[in-house]
Amino acid sequence: MARAQALSFSALLLCAALCIHTVTASNEAGIILIQGGTVVNHDQQFEGDVLLRGGLIAEVAPRITPPPGARLLNASGCYVLPGGIDPHTHLDMPFMGTVTADDFYTGQAAALAGGTTYHIDFALPLLHDLLQGYRVWKERAARGCMDYSFHMAVTKWTHDVATDMATLVAEGINSFKFFMAYKGSLQVNDEELIEGLNRCKELGALPMVHAENGDMVAWMQEKLLAAGVTGPEGHPLSRPPALEGEATGRAIRLAGVVGVPLYVVHVMSIDAMEEVARARQRGQRVIGEPVASGLALDEVPVWDANFTRAAAFVMSPPLRSAEHAPALRKALASGLLQLVATDHAVFNSSQKAAGRRDFRRIPNGVNGIQERMHVVWQEMVVSGLATPSEYVRMTSTAAAQIFNIYPRKGRLAAGSDADVIILDPRVKHTLGVGASHSPRMDTNVYEGKEIQGRVVTTISRGRLVWHEGVLDVAEGSGRYVPLPAFGPLFEGMAEQARRAMQLPYGPTPVVRDSEEAGSDEGGSKSCSAAGVL
Repeated sequence: MARAQALSFSALLLCAALCIHTVTASNEAGIILIQGGTVVNHDQQFEGDVLLRGGLIAEVAPRITPPPGARLLNASGCYVLPGGIDPHTHLDMPFMGTVTADDFYTGQAAALAGGTTYHIDFALPLLHDLLQGYRVWKERAARGCMDYSFHMAVTKWTHDVATDMATLVAEGINSFKFFMAYKGSLQVNDEELIEGLNRCKELGALPMVHAENGDMVAWMQEKLLAAGVTGPEGHPLSRPPALEGEATGRAIRLAGVVGVPLYVVHVMSIDAMEEVARARQRGQRVIGEPVASGLALDEVPVWDANFTRAAAFVMSPPLRSAEHAPALRKALASGLLQLVATDHAVFNSSQKAAGRRDFRRIPNGVNGIQERMHVVWQEMVVSGLATPSEYVRMTSTAAAQIFNIYPRKGRLAAGSDADVIILDPRVKHTLGVGASHSPRMDTNVYEGKEIQGRVVTTISRGRLVWHEGVLDVAEGSGRYVPLPAFGPLFEGMAEQARRAMQLPYGPTPVVRDSEEAGSDEGGSKSCSAAGVL
């Protein structure tokens, strides 16, 4: 039965994928046969083999005869999984007067060492110019060494922005981010957010929100500074869970009225999680994305007397008090939250020192692009909260489905990209600076965290890039992956909108008698609500 499931995936998909990838497949991608492992997808698990050829998965079956010239990898006792997908990173990003310490080469190399084979990075406009920002990000990403795509941030609303969004959708960007925080720089107001939500609806692009009440954050920052609070603890004090919950609920309701799906990035609190859960219970298309740090850490280190240690944990929204992480883990296990990202935006201790006398100037961000797969395995699978199949869903498949690239990515099946990892649950290791492949970093928020289970092999597009503790990647070998618009979250939305316009009181405008409405002949005409709205 397992063999039938594996082989029946889709011969048509295999043919289509071969047509798409033949030109771009790397010459380094030879034939690899992974033997004797536990093959895991989000919907199945069985003992079997995986054959890779020419950058694609050629076959998945209980037993495969080794073809001539194949490299054999013994996966006995290990899990064979789809490569991880991190849908939220910030590489080589100018921010708060500096630039993130990981560029596309170092960040992607670290990702591969940790089992992530594809990520979606956030591009920022240049002086609100989306197209210029896209060109700059493409140039920066040329140094990379694995597959990647882009989201684009919208930081101001103009006619040109609306036009450029359509251009970027044609370029393969199918998601746009709106900041409800960072007043005076990235933040949009509600009017701009509404226009952006509606434009995303027209283009079939997924709107995303950083949900914090930026006006209230700025107000609280001033109050804290006036009270003499200047250290890193001022950061979480100025951004309490209530402000994240309020903005999350507001964005969800606005998206519901507009009639567009919504993706809430870095859900860090019970307050925000419950807003997502309530919306989904109402039937609204809302995605909630926790991040690895929010699942595994709390805010205690931000109160450390050592500034360098405290500042390393500053991120937005901030890490929360101890009760939030367990609640987020349970929400993820139950499907109330759907996938795990990192919000990887790293700044070393010298960069973080810019805020030594004013917490508002500490660059916001923590690491995770290398650690995510291990942290989620420890917190979710080793703890017993999730099965290996559910782990695949939350670290790979859900992202591929949401961003409309499944089953090319996020699945072990014939025709899918040969992005595969082998995880050995018997291996213990410890996270920290010494194990990191981010060469410019001297801090790590997971320092000393012990993990049971390790990614021992990473295969990217059929290339063996991490194996037996050796990282073998080439700068400039990365590949931009365009993402098509109108993904699965948009299916049925038009019918929802049509039904919402079927008002129980009759058509609009309402036709009133001549004494009330006047003698204007046009007053006798009516149209449907759908024609008005």
